[in-house]
Amino acid sequence: MDFTEAYSDRCSTVGLAAREGNVKMLRKLIKQGYSLDVPDNRGWMPIHEAAAHNSSECLRLLIDAAPSDNYINSKTFEGMGALHLSARCGSLESVGVLLEAGVDADEVTTEATTALFLAVENGHVEVVKLLLQHGANVEGPHSWSGWNSLHQAAFQGYTEIIKILLEKGASIECKDDFGITPLFVAAQYGKLESLRVLVYHGADINCQAKDRATPLLIAAQEGHAKCVELLLSKGADPNLYCNEDNWQLPIHAAAEMGHKNILEMLIPITDRICDKEKGKVSPVYSAVYGGNKECLEMLLKEGYSPDAQECLSFDCRSPLCMVFQKKIYSVSEDVLNFILEFTNWKRLPPAVERDLSDYKEKFSWTPKSHFAFIPSLSHLCRLEIRSILTSERLRSDRFIRDLPLPACLQDYLLYLDVLRVSAVPDQEDCLGQREEAVYSATTSSSEDAERRDSL
Repeated sequence: MDFTEAYSDRCSTVGLAAREGNVKMLRKLIKQGYSLDVPDNRGWMPIHEAAAHNSSECLRLLIDAAPSDNYINSKTFEGMGALHLSARCGSLESVGVLLEAGVDADEVTTEATTALFLAVENGHVEVVKLLLQHGANVEGPHSWSGWNSLHQAAFQGYTEIIKILLEKGASIECKDDFGITPLFVAAQYGKLESLRVLVYHGADINCQAKDRATPLLIAAQEGHAKCVELLLSKGADPNLYCNEDNWQLPIHAAAEMGHKNILEMLIPITDRICDKEKGKVSPVYSAVYGGNKECLEMLLKEGYSPDAQECLSFDCRSPLCMVFQKKIYSVSEDVLNFILEFTNWKRLPPAVERDLSDYKEKFSWTPKSHFAFIPSLSHLCRLEIRSILTSERLRSDRFIRDLPLPACLQDYLLYLDVLRVSAVPDQEDCLGQREEAVYSATTSSSEDAERRDSL
């Protein structure tokens, strides 16, 4: 049996009359002695039906003929009283009848929810006003998590209700169990007008939740550009440390989530201390982790380093190291290609050389397996080298060995792995013999030329 769906065959005759607002029939049934407290499959009694359907006359009849003193406070199986139901449905007249009859305006459901919270949640402005006039507590928590009516109004974007609650004394800096204020809620869910009203009334722009997150961080993370713009214009600090577990700024959140327009706002005003400083985290890591090529491109073009500091949070020595850990971090080929374009192949940073060496130890460095893991690395290396060298020089094994590249890439350029896979014996000797042959041929040609010149 569903305790939320109304079954007509489970509702009493009195309950049906109250649901339909049939005053004449209800008065007749009461006079004939029909029971007023028979619940349906949801635990709803006739008083709940009348309250939820704004049958104020029926509600008065039921209250006057109540079978017990506690009848007016009876609860459904979900812990809802008549006042909660009428407030949730916006039944203004029923709310008035119940309050006049003495129902506590701050009575809570089994989930610690009040009638005021339910009225705010559903945007019933007049019901909110009426409950406040009858002394409903605007300050206290109205849900299990400490999230109160002002939080809910900010979440729903009901600016008129926000103003009413503030006028009645609601604390603009009230926090739920997680340390979240209404301003934080508005920023998180992109409720720009709610944010504007709260800022106007003096809400703390740089408030922090228990995990140290700020409204600016959460707005940047969720991609609410207008909210970010408003917060920054009102003095939000982009360099305020956030996140209890990992060192993080709003720029990291924008880079990771791929919000390029927000990242563009944050780059000029974020302290570059996060770029390479020990113990910090470069936003380049965040862009790589999120797999966002456009954000990565923006950061690198603005001068953030592809050879950032070692990052304990990601267990990586460099962003390129993170790229190689594709089994852990899903990095697209575009991101890989782009970060490699910004790597100086003429003089690799030590961290990158270590990453490449580690990678070589873990995997076979043949063209086939290489392309399976980092498809563009060999191609980029060869393009970079061939753009500055002639094909005659590339034929010289000794010249390749003198290039400022890791040994693993030199081997790859010399096709040593291909020779090994192809089971060519004494491949190093073969290369040496080829080099010797090239040298002998060059020497012989030079001697022949000198002889011809002397004749």
